[in-house]
Amino acid sequence: MNEQHPSILNKLQIRRVIWPVLIGLGVGGWLMADAWDPEVFRSTNWTTASWLFLLGAIILMLMRDLAYMYRIRLLSDNKLSWKQSFQVILLWEFSSALTPSVIGGSAVALYILTKEGISPGRTTAIVLITAFLDELFYVVMVPVVFLIAGFEKLFTSQGEYLFLDTPLGITSIFLVGYLFIVILIIIIYAAIFFRPDIFNWILVRVFSVKYLKKRKQWAINTGQDIITTSKEMKGKPFSFWLKAFGATVASWTARFWVVNLLILTITQVDDHFLIYARQLIMWVIMLISPTPGGSGIAEYIFGGFLGEFIPTGMAPAMALLWRLISYYSYLIIGAILLPIWVRRVFKNNPIHIPHIHLSHKGNHSSSTNKDQTEQTHKE
Repeated sequence: MNEQHPSILNKLQIRRVIWPVLIGLGVGGWLMADAWDPEVFRSTNWTTASWLFLLGAIILMLMRDLAYMYRIRLLSDNKLSWKQSFQVILLWEFSSALTPSVIGGSAVALYILTKEGISPGRTTAIVLITAFLDELFYVVMVPVVFLIAGFEKLFTSQGEYLFLDTPLGITSIFLVGYLFIVILIIIIYAAIFFRPDIFNWILVRVFSVKYLKKRKQWAINTGQDIITTSKEMKGKPFSFWLKAFGATVASWTARFWVVNLLILTITQVDDHFLIYARQLIMWVIMLISPTPGGSGIAEYIFGGFLGEFIPTGMAPAMALLWRLISYYSYLIIGAILLPIWVRRVFKNNPIHIPHIHLSHKGNHSSSTNKDQTEQTHKE
C-alpha cells in the first residue's frame, strides 16, 4: 500500500503547479505586451460598481463549487459530508488543473473518493456519472446556442492552428472537440445504461493483448465496477437525475457568467447570451488542449472570441483576471489543501511524497481505511 500512495499522489506534486502557471502567464504576458496601450488603462474608469461586479464573479465561482458539492453528495447517497465534499471537489479541480483537459483528474478522483471511504463500485459510479453529466451539458447546450445565437455569430476569423500536424480552422477544431464529447458520452451511456456486460467483455479483451496485459487485472476490476454501477444507476428515480443534471447546469452556468461580470467591471454589455454562448465554444476547444488545464490556450483564444466586448487592448489583461479567478485559484487552494487532506486521511499511515513528508501519531485508524489498505494489498 505504501508504495502505491506516491504513484497516485505524485500526480499532485506541488512543483507541478509551476508549469501551467508559467505557460498561462507567459502567453498572457506576451499578449499584453503585444496589445499594450497605456492610454487605454489610464482611461479605464474603475468604480464602486466595478468592485461589486468583481465580488459577484468570485461569488459565482463559490456557487459553482457549491453546486458540484451538492452533486457529489447526491451521487454518493450523502455518504460524503459537506466538509469531505468540499475537499474532494477542490482536490479534483486541482488534479484537473495539473493534467491536460482531455485527460482530466479522473484517476486521482477515484483514489481520493476511495480514501474517503466510498466503496470501489460507488467510486467508479461517481466518476463515470460525473463525466456523463458534464459532457451531456455540452451535448445539449451546443445545439441550443446554435439555434438561438446562430452559427455565424459564434465563430470569428482567427486563422489556422495545427492539430495532429494538420492545419485546422477554429471551427474545425471545435467540431473535433464536440465529436470527441459525443463519442465519450455514447461510450459511457452504453457502458452504464445499455450493455455493461458487453463493455466489460470488450475491456477485458483489449487488455488481454500482449502490450497491455500488465493492466488486465485493472480492466477486470473496472469492468466489474461498471456492472455494479449499472445496477445502482438504473434503479435511480427520475427526480435523482433531474437534481444531478440541474446541479450540473447550475455549476457550468455560474462558471460561464464569471466572464460576463468581469467584463461589466470595465464596460457595458449588450449581448450577455452571446458571451455565454461563445464561452461554450471556447470550452469545447479547450477540452482537447494538450496543456495542463488548457493553460496558454485559454488565454490565447479569449481575445479572439470575446475581444469585441472589451475595450481595445484590455482583452489580455481581462483574460488573466478571468484565469486568476477560475483556474489559478484552484492551483493555489489545492496546493494548500493537499497536505491537510493527506494528514487527515493517512493519519495512521506515515507516507512520503516528494515535497510532502508526513509522520502521524495515534492509533485510531477507522475500519474503512483498514479495509481499503487490505483491499489495495490484494490488488
